Amino acid sequence: MRIRHLFLAACALLALSCGRGPKDGEYTLTVLSTNDVHGTWFDSTYVDSRTRPSLLAVNHYVDSVRMADGAGNVLLIDAGDCLQGDNAAYYFNYIDTITPHLFPRLAAYMKYDAVAVGNHDIETGHPVYDRVAADLKKSGVDFLAANAIRNDNGKPYFKPYKVVKKGGLKVAILGYTNANMKAWLQEELWSGMHFVPIVDVIQADVDKIRAKERPDVMVVVMHSGTGDGDGSMLESEGLDAFHLVKGVDFVLASHDHRPYVEVTDSCGFLNSGSHSRNVAEGKLHLTVKGRKVVARSYEVGLIPVKAEMADPVMREKFQPDYEAVKAFTLKEVGILNADLWTRDAYRGMSDYMNLLHTLCLGSKPAEISFAAPLTFNGRVSSGILKYNDLFTIYPYENQLFVVKMTGDEIKRYLEASYDKWINTVAKVDDTLLKIQNQEDPRTQSQRWSFVNRSYNFDSAAGINYTVDVTKPFGERVAISGMADGSAFDPTREYNVAMTSYRASGGGGLMKEIGVDTDRIDERVVARYPEIRNILYDYLMENGSIDPEVIGLPTVIGQWKFVPEKLVEPAMERDMNRLFQR
Repeated sequence: MRIRHLFLAACALLALSCGRGPKDGEYTLTVLSTNDVHGTWFDSTYVDSRTRPSLLAVNHYVDSVRMADGAGNVLLIDAGDCLQGDNAAYYFNYIDTITPHLFPRLAAYMKYDAVAVGNHDIETGHPVYDRVAADLKKSGVDFLAANAIRNDNGKPYFKPYKVVKKGGLKVAILGYTNANMKAWLQEELWSGMHFVPIVDVIQADVDKIRAKERPDVMVVVMHSGTGDGDGSMLESEGLDAFHLVKGVDFVLASHDHRPYVEVTDSCGFLNSGSHSRNVAEGKLHLTVKGRKVVARSYEVGLIPVKAEMADPVMREKFQPDYEAVKAFTLKEVGILNADLWTRDAYRGMSDYMNLLHTLCLGSKPAEISFAAPLTFNGRVSSGILKYNDLFTIYPYENQLFVVKMTGDEIKRYLEASYDKWINTVAKVDDTLLKIQNQEDPRTQSQRWSFVNRSYNFDSAAGINYTVDVTKPFGERVAISGMADGSAFDPTREYNVAMTSYRASGGGGLMKEIGVDTDRIDERVVARYPEIRNILYDYLMENGSIDPEVIGLPTVIGQWKFVPEKLVEPAMERDMNRLFQR
């Protein structure tokens, strides 16, 4: 009996000693990070022979690192926005909902250790991301978001963290999603939960996991932008967390599509950019003595992904899925009777914007519509339209809302929109469009670009108005009447069609005029499905997009920048700068 007790005690001591830490020696852990892949799973555009960076090519690089460093010493993590932005994602989100979703199968094949939940992943809706989360879990990957909190019990809606063993080291991966979700998405997409700022909880979460799990390495992955590190942007808390949190070896950020890495003597920061163009790589070197880590050092870098290096074995594995997406992409949906250039929207009225406004105004009981160009510089050629063209015309899964607004609010809203778009000018030599010549942090190239996001440049339809570029903010917009010839009344309530993104507060335009988007339901009089679906239905009903039909002044109204003698040459110069013509 005594021998048995001694044996059990020895086993307990052995277990305790084994749990104290890794064995003495030198360790190197490689952390590979992707983010904002936005559905670039295949290297094809589906419609021609062009290739692009993709998860196929990412996998080639990941495999090479695993071969060089040892597969057990490599951590592969994605920082979110996986489920939106490309035909393949759309197809498996909404068209083929019977076949197991492709993204979890890709993540399992590539042996991702964890994936953070992105705002565009939430945008797909509960049926999609709940299914993806379940499929990822079955593959041992896990969809992480510690700050997405259930309303019913105060616990995380998604798994908050996971622990993995890598090369003899115990690694904890803590995940977060974007805390600014309600500013972009209607509540039905994230019903049952709410989102807390990352910096408010990260240190407590890290301390709790460290006390419970006693990891050798701690990694935080967040779908939040790099930011400036000054606490000024709720949607970009990356550097805030990097500067603030203690006891973390790597912070992986995302969201702003900004390739950026930084390192200190105690932590590494990684943001790979977007669309599978780079892999962010970090290396942690550990020295262990007496089963305690006595030294740590870090390396970080960005590895460009070569499109031509797509993994042929992975391609063959998922070829049937690719063929299904391609067939869907090339489906003919109607006729386009004139070329559409999305960049024409920045000049004034255009066929492209007239089309979006026509879709909005066709959604009863809309009387006025707000819409913005959502593709910066896209072209859809006249002729037969394929479903792929609808992604150029409308790339996002925004729904359409019809919202009550007074005439005064409409006027002030347009003032706020054009203030993001143009400068007040006095002569032709002045810069009319609000653009600047500087390095683009997403591409590291010097170029002219808008100061503000062009997808927030809303124009209006259903009314007639001018925008005087010589006047200051607040005095530029002059509304002369409704498109049908009736008077425009600043005191009357109108039904205004806008995207769910805008109605939920996206872009800040509603907030600027004092509309509380947390209470937007009090103003919503109608909800419609995704705008791309409305476009598809329009084509099914009408068969074609005709500039004369979508540009009827008695429906769309008319607007322009004035005075034209000043605007025309200044606009031409600025457009040449923007598009390097």
